[in-house]
Formats: sequence, C-alpha cells, structure tokens
Amino acid sequence: MKKIILSLIFSFSLINAQNKICKPNPTEWNDTDVTITWIGHSTILMNFFGVWILTDPVLFDRIGLYILGTNIGPARLVPPALTIDEIPKPDIVLISHAHYDHMDTWTLTELTEKFPNEIIAITAYNTKDIIYDLEWKEIIELDWRETIEIKDIKFLGVEGRHWGGRIPAEKDRSKGYYKDGRSYNGYVISKNDAKILFAGDIGFSDKFDTLRDAKIDLAIMPIGAYSPWKYAHCNPEEALMMTKDMNVNKIIPIHTMTFPQGDEPFREPIEWLLKSAPNYDIEVMIKNIGETYILE
Repeated sequence: MKKIILSLIFSFSLINAQNKICKPNPTEWNDTDVTITWIGHSTILMNFFGVWILTDPVLFDRIGLYILGTNIGPARLVPPALTIDEIPKPDIVLISHAHYDHMDTWTLTELTEKFPNEIIAITAYNTKDIIYDLEWKEIIELDWRETIEIKDIKFLGVEGRHWGGRIPAEKDRSKGYYKDGRSYNGYVISKNDAKILFAGDIGFSDKFDTLRDAKIDLAIMPIGAYSPWKYAHCNPEEALMMTKDMNVNKIIPIHTMTFPQGDEPFREPIEWLLKSAPNYDIEVMIKNIGETYILE
C-alpha cells in the first residue's frame, strides 16, 4: 500500500511538472477584443467583445455521480487555471451536452447561487431538464442549425458525432431518437466579423464540412480520450483534419490534460497535436492550461 501511495504522489508531481499551469488575469482583458483562456478540460473562459462566455464549466476536484453528497467520479489531475471565485461573472454559460464532465451540476449550482438570476444558459436539445431548477436568468435549448442572438452575439447550434445520454439507459440522438433523445452540440459564436467554433465533444466525421464557407477564425477542438472511445472522441490528427476541412488555420485544444479519461498517455494528445499541426498549416494558439490568446 505504501508503494502504491508513493507511486501516485510521484505520478501527480510528474504531471504537474510537465504541465505548466499559467495564471490568467481576466481583469486586464479588453472589452474591444476577443480574449480566450483554457481553464482546463473543456472549460474555456472568453471575453467576446465585452460579453463573458464560459463553456462546459467543470471547476471542482471530481466529476461524476454524487452519492449521499459525495462525488465518486474521476479526480482531477491538474487544477483549474482559475477557481470558481476567481472567474468573472459569466453573462452566458454554454453547455455542449449532458455528460458529467461537461454539464457538471455542482459547478453550475455554485455559479448560479453566486450570481442568482444573472446568467443565461445555452444547452443542447432535450437537456435543460437536468439543470432547469437552478437560478438562471434564462435557460435556452438550441438545436442543430438553430441560431439565437444574445447581447448582439449570434450562436449557431452545430451537429457533430457524439452521443448525448446522461446515463446509459437514456434515449439519445446517436441511436436515432431525434424527437425525444438527448442531443449534443457544437457552437459557432460570432460578432463583428469574428467567428469561433466551440466544438464541444466530438468523434471524427465530416459533419463540420458544412462550415467550410463559414469563415471561422478559430476552432476550439477536443483532442483527448480517443483510446478506447474512438467513435465518440477524435484524436489530435483527426481534430486537425476536421479543422483543415473547415478552412480554419488556428486551433485551441480542449478535453485533455485534466482528468484520467482515456488509455492514452497523459501528454500524448498535446504532443501529437503540436507535432502534427505544421503538416496542416495550422497554428496551435494555446498549448497549456491557463494560457491566454487574443483573437487577431
């Protein structure tokens, strides 16, 4: 037992040594820019011309099921770049789908209790029931190919290849239940000729080819947990291929370097991405959790 504990401590220390956690400072961001930081996993904080958007917020130590008030899910290996108390009040929380590592009810409860009736939530079709009772200003389900404009920012729901059930027994669209199944979204976010794709959680497919002429400036793409779940999660090469197919030449990685989710080595996704990106003439704009990028 002592050897196991020492091994876990060594592994955790090695992971933290290999991953430089930067500390962003949102108080210095300019409301005339689009400024983005990677908080960890699929959580992105952005100031989109003065509107604060937070994607798939997961900010606590574990994800998964709560039993008798205790979370028994996977533990975080790398801390978030900002704690829930350090994140500015989000105007909009953008949720890609209902999986526990993307729709974290603990984080969402804390956010809405801290800022009651002040945050607008956008989520995928047939998923708002999970978080409907929280203190939102408004909660909106956005379906594929639907658009909505909030605070002069347009959001477009985009279909990817994934699955949407909160638990295995639930109906979801990947099994053909289009009317009563849970859905899963990517989003195109646009204003003032600036366009960003937040892909959410996706496997490799040609579904994003419909965005080839959309003139997207930046793709935020998942790159981890592809082994053994290749159907639902693209690998870094596939993320680059889909980005290239959309005629986008800038990428920010997500869905990696945070939780122990896949069988691949912890650093493999980001190292693979950095090695392969030049082959596609794509620039990786953020390489480590906590780094900040200003859209040019």
